[in-house]
Parts: sequence; structure tokens; C-alpha cells
Amino acid sequence: MTNFDKFKTYCRKFCVQTRLAVRISLSITAITTFATQAAAQNNPQEIRLDFNDAALSQVLKSIETQSRYTFFYNNDIDVTQSVSAHIASSDINSVVTAVLKGTDIAHRITDNRVVLFVGGGDAADDQERSISGKVTDAAGLPLVGVTVLVTGTNFAAVTDVNGGYTVRVPGSGAEIVYSYIGYQSQQRIVGSQTVINLALQESTAEIGAVVVTALGIKRDQKSLTYNVQQIAGDDISIVKDVSVVNSLVGKVAGVRINQSSSGTGGSTRVVMRGAKSLFGDNNVLYVLNGIPMMSLRSTQSDNYYEGAGVGDSDGISSINPDDIESLSVLTGASAAALYGNRGANGVILITTKKGSADHSTHVSYSNNTTFSNPFVTHQFQNTYGRQSGDFKSWGEKLGKPSSYDPNDFFQTGYNTQNTVSVASSSERSQSFVSAGSVNSRGIIPNNGYDRYNFTFRNTSSFLKDKMHLDLGASYIIQKDRNMVNQGVYSNPLVSAYLFPRGDDWADVEMYERYNPSRGIYEQYWPTMGADTYQMQNPYWISYRNLRENRKDRYMINASLTYDILDWLSVSGRIRVDNSNSDYTEKLYASTNNLRTEGSPNGLYGITKTNDRQTYGDVMVNINKTFGENWSLQANVGASISDMRSDASKVRGPIAYGEQTGYDKDGNAIYEPNNIPNVFNVYNLSNSKTVREQIGWREQSQSVFFSAEVGFKGAYYLTVTGRNDWPSQLAGPNSVNSSFFYPSVGASVVLS
Repeated sequence: MTNFDKFKTYCRKFCVQTRLAVRISLSITAITTFATQAAAQNNPQEIRLDFNDAALSQVLKSIETQSRYTFFYNNDIDVTQSVSAHIASSDINSVVTAVLKGTDIAHRITDNRVVLFVGGGDAADDQERSISGKVTDAAGLPLVGVTVLVTGTNFAAVTDVNGGYTVRVPGSGAEIVYSYIGYQSQQRIVGSQTVINLALQESTAEIGAVVVTALGIKRDQKSLTYNVQQIAGDDISIVKDVSVVNSLVGKVAGVRINQSSSGTGGSTRVVMRGAKSLFGDNNVLYVLNGIPMMSLRSTQSDNYYEGAGVGDSDGISSINPDDIESLSVLTGASAAALYGNRGANGVILITTKKGSADHSTHVSYSNNTTFSNPFVTHQFQNTYGRQSGDFKSWGEKLGKPSSYDPNDFFQTGYNTQNTVSVASSSERSQSFVSAGSVNSRGIIPNNGYDRYNFTFRNTSSFLKDKMHLDLGASYIIQKDRNMVNQGVYSNPLVSAYLFPRGDDWADVEMYERYNPSRGIYEQYWPTMGADTYQMQNPYWISYRNLRENRKDRYMINASLTYDILDWLSVSGRIRVDNSNSDYTEKLYASTNNLRTEGSPNGLYGITKTNDRQTYGDVMVNINKTFGENWSLQANVGASISDMRSDASKVRGPIAYGEQTGYDKDGNAIYEPNNIPNVFNVYNLSNSKTVREQIGWREQSQSVFFSAEVGFKGAYYLTVTGRNDWPSQLAGPNSVNSSFFYPSVGASVVLS
């Protein structure tokens, strides 16, 4: 495949209202891994040993504890023999040499591994020779095609039909790695051996894939009594969208994903198993790291004539795709039963990254850029013009067909996403930090969306790995401008599509003209009084009917788990999710009077909204086997979710000298004729300005349980139950203050 062919595979198509757009994606990812060896060279760690006649195994363990190095050896090495070592040095070679002095053991250091072998000299002095053997599975059957590779060399072989192999090795300290799809890789140190036979064990990761289910509980996929579809983070970050939900299109079966026509930054609707609600809210529940997210979703207006477009405020849309480790989709009713009625429409679980797993530090940078252009639009006739005084193109035949194309109104849109992340880990801690940006321009003029994500997560273990702490924090800044309005009054597409054939489009591209009598620029739209629906110049809508939104959101979460026994643990979680948004609306003077409520001076509105969610839960977790055939996985817990929203709104026309009443003498009283296009609340009409302060609060207290009984790893029975006490049912006259939400499922693994 050529580079150009690879480039073309990133092309995508998507719909925006009545057209499709071609998205050409160029993804540039640069990942730099800083191995801890380089870090150690810059900042070496001193190793201190003070042993007299101690077992070699004890001394090696002490070195591993004080450094990043791990020792590898085979049965030829007698680790019970006594050694003495008194040294303090940051040079690992000097330390190991001092420990092995007086023994017949030699060593070789590669990266962060120290290989021990019987030789009495350096590995470079060993004679090159051949190693042969046979590789089988656990039942003793030969495995064909096993890769046999000598670490750090080009020496390799593949097993034949009898499982046999022969490979060259450079010396006694050589390490051979045996790998095969579906089986666990194994390493062997050559030492003095000439024949190495081994049996590979089947990989549990391949046989029993582990997936994340409700409440963040990990389960074997084969034991589930419902459908769970899991998607890796890389699959949704190859070609990124402003909203991570849009990246799921075509990747999840049985899910309908509809992107709105509001342009870049618009909302997305996800429906599983069809519509179920009479109130129109069939959107799924989003769960981040096991904790349900507050919806915060902006509702699209059903007004035929006008509906203001607002940037999507759904909880998941502001998550950085590069921060996602995996995503699970619970489509079945029993799959989401542990979330009660909130999971009735299905659940999407998001698990974020938490650091590297190889005790090293990785710094990653990724860039993804897509471009958008109209691909298919409505077809219109260009042969007939409009009648005098009419906006519609039903007039006489034009002498020359019009060359106007609605595509002239659109522009090339783009979406650029950048992410820098640092993932590191030590023996008992993993950390992940990232900073990401999204800068987008829609295909509609002056439609834009910007977002900045800052994420931190750390997981640590204490008390001899019995206690596990998970801390996370996110801060998100989101700005959107001029989401495409719905309806006919203020939707620029309507007037752009229906622009009369035969008229000059270049004439209306200069959408405003100076009015010397008023000293301001006013809208230029020659057909404003002729069109039936009082449409406006589409460029005026885009540049002089401004709607801007700024949201600041922060999330803080903590999780603590304590392993009481190897099969019994208790855990607790808490998360605070707060967001503050400022939505402003500025309609300039000469905007359609229906929009400015009759004011020739314009209209101004500002809405401030504060949304808060506090969630907490505790769980007791059991994962135990009984004998060789029976298994039990159970979870019992309680949770509380408290959500509230407060908003204050001031919106009205700029005062224009309207009569507001009469004085005591019967004389008419008029408002002052304020200055046009001065957008502040003190410049608004007293009689027509709307001032609102609204809010709501709801709380749900719950107890839940889940139990899965397995027999012989093939037969499973799962029972779940949840009882909710929602605040909506509380009150002295309430008949039922709670409700129970159960589920039962069974599965058989026939193979």
C-alpha cells in the first residue's frame, strides 16, 4: 500500500443537515519513549548493600528493590549459595560484579534486565552454538509456527510441524523468547543447555477476555448474560471528531447515532434499542470510570420558525478522545439494570488512561486535522427568476440561466486536535497527565468551536498492595460560536438555498451598508419585505446575530479499595462534577423585528448556568472459587447522587423610545431611545425585558446487589437488583417512595 493509499483510508463522509461532507484526515502522531535507563544515567540511584554470608536470592531481591533492574536466570544458577557484599554505588555493573565475586556466575546487562548464567567469564567470550528443542501446548501436542527469538540479536527460528526448532545463540548468557498467538510468551536463559523443551500455556487474555461492566466492575466476557461491546481507545482516536460520540459511527452494532445540523460543536443523540420515552429523551446514560455522569444536555427547540442553536453540553462530548483507554456499550436491559431507570435507554462506559505499565516514562504528542466541504446539496432550478415583490423563484424564464450555487455560501471547515500526554509508572504507582486542544471551524461562516482539556490521574498501592487509591481531576474550557439556528427566521441555510435565481449573489455578500442618518451599519437584504417568512441575509445571520457560549467545567474523583482477603474487598468512590456556562446573544440593529421584539436598536441576552453533581458509593466485592467447579462473583453496595442546576437570565430588546404608560397628569411616558448595538443589561427596555431565575435539584439514594454463580467455567446465572429512593417520589402524601429494578440472566458456553 502506498503512502497515498494510506492517506485515503482516513477519508470520511458525514452529513450536515441536507448535505454530505468529505473529511480528509491527516493524522500525525509522534511518540517519544524515555526509557528509565536514560533517566537513571542523568539521575542515578545509589544502591547500598551490606551482607555477610547471605543467600544470593536475598541479595538480588535487595538490588531489585533499590533499583529498576530485574534479574533473569534459569535452574543452572544456585541462588541458595551464600555471598557477601559491602558496596554503595550507582553503577549496576559494579554492584553485580561485587556480589558475584568468587562464584562461577557471570552476568550481562541489557536495558533494565540483568541476565545471570554459568560461565565464569563475560558473555562475549562464550562460544556461539546451536540450541534445539520442541515446543508443545499444555496437552503435549506440538505447536506449529511458534516464534523463537534470541533477545538483542537477529537469531530467530520458527517451529516446524512437529514443534521442533533449532536456533543459533551467541553464548551462555543468551535469552530466548518463545511467542505464539493465543499463548503466553515464555523466556529461557541458555546457560549450559543445548536442548530446551517447553510447553506454552494458553493466554487467559485470549480465552477469557475481561470487559468493564456496570459500576466499573470487571467481568469475564464469556460469563456475561448480556451483550457488551468494547472498543479500544485507539479505534476512536484514529480520526477524531469534536465530540467523541461521533467517532462511534459504524463501530457499534444496534446503536443509532445522530449528529445535529447545528454545525461544529453541535449535539449528538445516541439511541439504543429504539425510542422508549414519551417525553423524547431517549439518549443513553454515560458513565465515566464507573460513575454516572450528569446529562447537562441542551434540548433542541421544536419551534418551526425559530430555535437558537447552542453548543452541545452533553457530559461525554467534552472528554478528550486521547484520554480514553476503552469504551464499553451496554445495550441489553439486564446489562444496565444496576443503574436502575437511568440506564433504561442503554449505557456507554468510558474508562480513561492511568499511566504506563512498564515502569518507564512515555511522552506522546498527537495531531489530527480534518477538512470539510459540502459534498451533496439540494438541486434547484436556475432557469426561472422571481416575480416582482416575491421571494420565490416562480417568475419569467431568464434570458440566461443563473449561475448561482448554494455552495457559494459555504466555506471549507476544519477540525484540528492536539494532545500532549505524559504517562509514567513505578513499582506501586501509575500517573497520567495530558493537555489537549480542539480548534474547529464549521462550513457555515463564523461557526466555531474551541475546547481545552487538562487531565490528571494517579493510581497507587499501599499496605503491601492491599490498599489501592485512584485519584483524578479534569478541567475543561469550552467555547462555541454561532451554532446553526433551527427554523426559518434565523437559519442562514434557508435564505441561502432559496435565494432568488436571477438576483446577484455578489451584491448581498456585502451584507451591511452604512446608514448616515442613524450613524450605524444596517442589514442589506433587498427582499426582506418580500419573503413570506421574514428571512434575513445569511451573512448577517452569521456575523450580526451572534450567539456565543463559554463553559468552564471541572471534575474531581477519588476511589479507595482495600483487599481484606484475596477474595474479599471493600471500596468507596466519590466524584464532584461542576460546570459554569455563560451564554450571550447579540442581535444587531436592523435585525428582523420579530427577532428583536420590535426594537430597531437590537436585542441582548445573557444566561448564566451552574450545574453540579456529587456522587458517592460504597461496595463490598466478592470473587471466590469453591473447589474446581464453582465460582461466585458478588457485589453489594449503596450509592447517593445529588444533582442541581441554577440559572439566571436577562434578555430583552434595546430601549427604543416606546411608550410605557402615563404620568399622574395623563401625559404619555416614553422610554429613552438608547444607543443601538450597545450590549449590556442597563441598555434594555424596562417593559419588555425578561428577567428569570430558575433552578432545580434532585437526589437519588440507592442500594444494589449483583451475584454471578458459575459452574465449570461454562454455566452462569446472574441476578441483579437495585432499589431507588428518588427525591421526586418523596413527600408526606407519597404512596410509594421507592421502586425496585431487578434482572435475571443465564448463559451457557457451548464450546
